Amino acid sequence: MSTKPSKASPSRGAKKASARRAAPGIGSAASPEELLTYYRGMLEIRRFEEKAGQMYGMGLIGGFCHLYIGQEAVVIGMQAAIKEGDTLLTSYRDHGHMLACGMDPKGVMAELTGRRGGYSKGKGGSMHMFSHDKGFYGGHGIVGAQVPIGTGIAFAHKYKEEDAVCLTYLGDGAINQGQVYEAFNMASLWHLPVIYVIENNKYGMGTSIERASARTDLYYRGQAYGIPGEQVDGMDVVAVKAAGAKAVAHARAGKGPYILEMLTYRYRGHSMSDPAKYRTKEEVQKVRQERDPIERLRGVLLEEVGIEEAKLKDIDRDVKRIVSEAAEFAQNSPEPEVSELFTDIYA
Repeated sequence: MSTKPSKASPSRGAKKASARRAAPGIGSAASPEELLTYYRGMLEIRRFEEKAGQMYGMGLIGGFCHLYIGQEAVVIGMQAAIKEGDTLLTSYRDHGHMLACGMDPKGVMAELTGRRGGYSKGKGGSMHMFSHDKGFYGGHGIVGAQVPIGTGIAFAHKYKEEDAVCLTYLGDGAINQGQVYEAFNMASLWHLPVIYVIENNKYGMGTSIERASARTDLYYRGQAYGIPGEQVDGMDVVAVKAAGAKAVAHARAGKGPYILEMLTYRYRGHSMSDPAKYRTKEEVQKVRQERDPIERLRGVLLEEVGIEEAKLKDIDRDVKRIVSEAAEFAQNSPEPEVSELFTDIYA
């Protein structure tokens, strides 16, 4: 069954007005406290990623760096739909997922800068961090490789008779990988508690989905394996939470896997080295003005819920403080000892 998102109304040039029009009724779909939690979570990811981009430009972060700016509603909405003991993993665009599951921004930023205080002791960098305590089983640099791994984690949950599900994130570029369909088949065959969250940001690495996929409604890809799915407005955090809750209930009840295709959008290039010349500035600006997940929710909080603007400014200040402290911690944390090259390896 497909639940397609409603189209946002044309912009009148005011972001707050666009947010109010684009997300009617959100204020009655969740409590003010829940909405503020979503707002803070998305804002923390946005500010963290902005700072990471700055630090990359300064040469403090090396290697690859894939920013999550624009897609914040997906992971915040999905995290709101699961409980302690559930697990998740994703691809290389992973900083937002780490923050959403409660990993310390200081440890994440320190890992980005290759410092000893990072989650992988400064040896994994942007794409390879883990936190067993938070149920986060990694960003993964190989396109689509996390899908069979997430399916395996779901198998472990079932084998151990744990009341847990695994959120396995992948992008629209990964959906054409063969290992993805091998995983779909096994998950359906064994009724595994896994939710495949396709973050469809339209461009893969740089090729539009229309040029890469013969059929662009990606949730449909599970139909051959009997996996139900739906399409969700991934720029609406409350819509994501509602769809996520439905999918999680399905998987937790022993009914097998579920696919959620999140229609989202990244504002930056595929990575920091991508100039993103395959799309126009006008296209990006239009999404920012009409569909930005943070601005949409901000408008609802101010106009529907009646939250005072001063409250939102306080949240923004506190988030900026946390991110600044994370950046300072990362820069002051020492680099790993040379001996660390020989630890945590298999021979």
